[in-house]
Amino acid sequence: MANYRQVKDELLHYLQARVPLVIIDTSERERVEFLLQEIASAGSMTFQYYTDAGQVCSIGDDSLRGLDVDEDPLGYFLSQVRKKKGLNIVLGDVGKISESSFYAKELRNLLYLAMQHESVVILVTDEPVWSHLSNFGMIITLDPPDEQERVAQIIAFIKRYQGVFPMEWDERDVLQAGAVLGGFTRMQIDNILRTEIIAGKGLYKENLNGMAAQKQKLYPSIGSVQHFPRKGTYQISGMTRLKDWLSEKRKLFFLPENTLREYDLKAPKGILMVGVPGCGKSLTAKLVAQEWDLPLFRFDIAAVFDKWVGESERKMREALRFIENVSPCILWIDEIEKVLGTSDASHETGKRVLGEFLFWMQESDAKVFMVATANEVSHLPYELYRKGRFSEVFYAGLPKDGERREALSQYIGRSLKTEIKGEDLDELVARTKGFSYSDIETAVKEVAAVCIGQDRPDDLVSLLEASVSSVLPISRVNKELVAKMEEWGMERAIPVS
Repeated sequence: MANYRQVKDELLHYLQARVPLVIIDTSERERVEFLLQEIASAGSMTFQYYTDAGQVCSIGDDSLRGLDVDEDPLGYFLSQVRKKKGLNIVLGDVGKISESSFYAKELRNLLYLAMQHESVVILVTDEPVWSHLSNFGMIITLDPPDEQERVAQIIAFIKRYQGVFPMEWDERDVLQAGAVLGGFTRMQIDNILRTEIIAGKGLYKENLNGMAAQKQKLYPSIGSVQHFPRKGTYQISGMTRLKDWLSEKRKLFFLPENTLREYDLKAPKGILMVGVPGCGKSLTAKLVAQEWDLPLFRFDIAAVFDKWVGESERKMREALRFIENVSPCILWIDEIEKVLGTSDASHETGKRVLGEFLFWMQESDAKVFMVATANEVSHLPYELYRKGRFSEVFYAGLPKDGERREALSQYIGRSLKTEIKGEDLDELVARTKGFSYSDIETAVKEVAAVCIGQDRPDDLVSLLEASVSSVLPISRVNKELVAKMEEWGMERAIPVS
């Protein structure tokens, strides 16, 4: 990826070598103008710069200011090159040069003359260039600002408006914003920051999530990848080991790209959550998105499958390209074994789709943190969850006493607007042994549905105990599955608690 500094150095070398044509492939003309001004101010070089709006002006001296050559800009530059050697000519707006047009042929004449008079013509365009023109010189691609440039732009923006608006962002927030704004042009970044600071009357922590949500609007929607908007605040009981691991990996995820490269590291790729249904695997994806202030996308891999040969692989590549474009983000893949667990010879399409996905997981540098869940992990091919694909595999089993206590307190507080302590809570904890989190939630909400709008009834504990007794927990409904998952998870994964 060619960043601003690399492009500047490369352009300077071509100018010094008097290469007759340099094509800067970019849609960000204003960044090229800034780059030319830096080159001009650092040495003795000057540029004659043409745009349709500004006509011809000088960069590096004040000899030309808006000289009107609208009728024939190429004719003007032809006459200038004949008069003087060593000119640097920049065309910020060019005509049709993708094929043999009249304009392209006139430009070719200018390039022949530039070769003879040691002049350089710089084209700023993101359009294809006719091969008879591109053969005269070199092409440089100016990619969108890299993370270092984005962070520098954000710091400069904050300094510019500090004292005018409240600024809540600290160094960590600036680094996170630099990551979130990846893929935007310099002008888009400035527009987004201006919009956020005006709408929010300052830059606050919550602005980070708003900026991340802006990104998906830049790209055509993909049917298999849906944005999952945040609904309220997510809480998850227990899982202390997983929470600590995520807290540590968050720091690594938002480190600048150059720091990661310096230590030969990569941002964490994500986790595979294996475990008993109803024990918080899917909620983990929502929690990570909330804690990391990143947009959450749900990837329905089943939707990429198509009856026509080659279409499934194409749709998978299209979906992965969209995911990279909206990064950094959290990618949630629910029950991954149901769509990528094909292993027999009758599922050739599934194998090819799996191959596309595995290659992307291994090679992509995009900051995408995946949270994939699986109930029947034995159906998954080993190459999907080996080290290097997911950062870690976690096992979420049935909640222990302390976790059930925490879950009961949370659900009772949220749904019944009250608190239960002491021996009453101890009794509920004991009665819910073998319950999943969703089993506990169901029992509490059954009581809430009866008591809604009432003051706390005197027999609330009795109602809860009766509701708990009426629930058939998963440890009894599917005893074999729970035992099988427990055995696999304790041997081959890290327990979440």
